[in-house]
Amino acid sequence: MHEPPPHPQQQPYALPLPPAAGHYAPRRALWDTLWDNKAVRIGAVFLLLALCGLIILALVREQTGTEGFLVGLGLAVLPVPLLIAAFRWMDRVEPKPWKSLIFAFAWGACAATLVAILANGYATKWLLTTVAGAQREDAAGWGATFVAPVVEESAKAAAILLLYLFRRRDFNGIVDGVVVAGITATGFAFTENILYLGNAFANDQSFGYEGLRSTTAATFFVRVLMSPFAHPLFTSMTGLGFGLAATLPQHRRLLRWLVPVGALLTAMLLHGLWNGSATLPGAGFLAVYALFMVPVFALLTWLTLWSRQNELRTIQTHLPAYQSAGWLTPPEPHALSSMRARGIARDLARRHGGPTAARIVAEYISYATSLAFLRHRALRGTPDPAFGAREAELLHHLWQRREVAQPALASAVAGVASARPPFAAGAGAPYGTPPQGWSPPVPGVPTQGWGTPTPPGPTPSPAWGQTPGQHR
Repeated sequence: MHEPPPHPQQQPYALPLPPAAGHYAPRRALWDTLWDNKAVRIGAVFLLLALCGLIILALVREQTGTEGFLVGLGLAVLPVPLLIAAFRWMDRVEPKPWKSLIFAFAWGACAATLVAILANGYATKWLLTTVAGAQREDAAGWGATFVAPVVEESAKAAAILLLYLFRRRDFNGIVDGVVVAGITATGFAFTENILYLGNAFANDQSFGYEGLRSTTAATFFVRVLMSPFAHPLFTSMTGLGFGLAATLPQHRRLLRWLVPVGALLTAMLLHGLWNGSATLPGAGFLAVYALFMVPVFALLTWLTLWSRQNELRTIQTHLPAYQSAGWLTPPEPHALSSMRARGIARDLARRHGGPTAARIVAEYISYATSLAFLRHRALRGTPDPAFGAREAELLHHLWQRREVAQPALASAVAGVASARPPFAAGAGAPYGTPPQGWSPPVPGVPTQGWGTPTPPGPTPSPAWGQTPGQHR
């Protein structure tokens, strides 16, 4: 049994009190005022990424030619929807905001590739001019094995670091890190494939290669069909490190930085091994692919799926506290911790209330999931500094959507043939019933401590299906 955390006002990260009436506030610089505007910050970031994209477009087109660029673009885009769909499927429990995923993909496709092209080109020239007797082929091989992994993985890791620092709320475990890393690497591989496929097509046009002799076909087979997961696999090691760091308590400050650094070094090592295998004689590349890369990919996939199941268990563990206080009905912790029940609830809502009702149920599920992870972070020692305000905000959103969502979730639980034991009302609530005299939370206003606030009224009866009280 966990002891309830201390009152947030006793913590060093408590919110400061507002200034007294008539208190003089120093005049702020125009730049500080603009940067505090969220829209300005987002606009500046995406403007920078767009500028990188234009530079990348010019560089790739210069190397491949217009026709080669168009052919490379058409072939490189083929695996992108499949990879993004796979990472979105992994992220179904607590989906990341689309703006974060768009940023990650754009960073990989524009900023990271720009850094990689410039740095790798400079490294190849340096090797040619510095190492005595170095041939262009040798310099390119050394650069691909020892320089490119360091440059490329560092450039991709920058996107993960930025989201980890500024969107910390989206990092709750391994799945979150792997998804962000995978989307970033997918963007990077997309642009890199345009360059490789475009150059291969230009080479075929110059030498008249066709059919099985086509360099384009061979490049497409190796990069798109055989190893579309290569870059996502390398960078997922870095994401795994950031996901693990997010689960460590705040007092393990050194370890929270050492874990991502170690994961980044692992990503560089895997990347270097993969690039170096291309220079091995005979079937060396296939041996590395079959004996090393495929098992690592399988292990990472299993670990991600296990972590996703652990996320569902986290939801079932922490939502009963709110059910005991009356915010949720008894079946809801069970329903919200089952992907099948979630889908059934959305389908029921769509059948009875149309797309609007289905959207309301989806939003309810999202807010309830965020609420469970908010409490989970507090209990494991990594609380949100604005815990009370965030909890009140989420509960407010749940209460606004309860009349549509709660009946659908109750009916979904009744319709799911689950092997788990029936959910008992109040089971697993860490704090029992809340203190008496608590007022309903208001969005933006902290609650009175870290217990569970009392809801503002009775829970409504379901509009259709089985009522919560009938579920045992």
